[in-house]
Amino acid sequence: MTIEAAPPLATDVAALRDLESEAIEIIREVVAEFDRPAMLFSGGKDSAIVLHLARKALWPAPLPITLLHVDTGHNLPEVIEFRDRVVAEAGVNLVVARVEEWIADGRLQERPDGTRNPLQTVPLLDTIAEHRFDALLGGARRDEDRARAKERIFSIRDAFGGWDPRRQRPELWHIYNGRHAPGEHTRVFPISNWTELDVWRYIEAEDVPLPSIYFAHERPVFERDGMLLTPGPWGGPRAAETLSTRSVRYRTVGDGSCTGAVESEASTVAQVIEEVTVSRLTERGATRADDRLSEAAMEDRKREGYF
Repeated sequence: MTIEAAPPLATDVAALRDLESEAIEIIREVVAEFDRPAMLFSGGKDSAIVLHLARKALWPAPLPITLLHVDTGHNLPEVIEFRDRVVAEAGVNLVVARVEEWIADGRLQERPDGTRNPLQTVPLLDTIAEHRFDALLGGARRDEDRARAKERIFSIRDAFGGWDPRRQRPELWHIYNGRHAPGEHTRVFPISNWTELDVWRYIEAEDVPLPSIYFAHERPVFERDGMLLTPGPWGGPRAAETLSTRSVRYRTVGDGSCTGAVESEASTVAQVIEEVTVSRLTERGATRADDRLSEAAMEDRKREGYF
């Protein structure tokens, strides 16, 4: 017997609209306060939500925000196809910082473990400096990681892109301070107060399009460190690892070498909401190997300039 998800309560709908209003206010504040804002857009669900909110916040004006993607070259093709299609349909400008270009000219070196996720920081900071972006919107949320839970909605970064928790500014009564010195910039998180469940409920309410990998599909995978990875240009199963085809979906997208899938039969947004409702692990905690390196892995990368 299939148990259908209960319809959202009126209080849930009201809470979702409150979150939407807060995010729209934050985006409008960025456009009013900064000269050269940009938005990180990977094609993942959180960046898709922020783009949707930005277009809604500024409609009918064209979006005065450049999209930025730091492409590791290890993304799943479905995500890159979705990214390019959304950018074309929205008629916005996309800047792509390709990690492979930094590797090719010697500014970066491949890691022994093959993952390129930690290599995104240098291309990100170089591109911010090249285009003189003074604000960078992103889809990070406080529920993803304890380091992100420490961060304010407006997060000042120094001239080297570094984050210092001691420089966090109070945001009483939703008053945001974007003042920064020359060379510094501000990271802004409009959906910081959202949860993964909020994101999916908003996707359902607003019919926000997503890459197909967020829904159940059959894919060859192998198990490593409790995660289901798929083979690709980043490598495949090792000698003791077995490749098998399973029904899986992705809860988050990123570098294929460290982003795992979860076994799932959820092929619709409603079914995904059912899964997320009973989950006791955040999507990063469940499917991102780079966040398992240490308890402070995310905070260490953020101090270096990672988003």
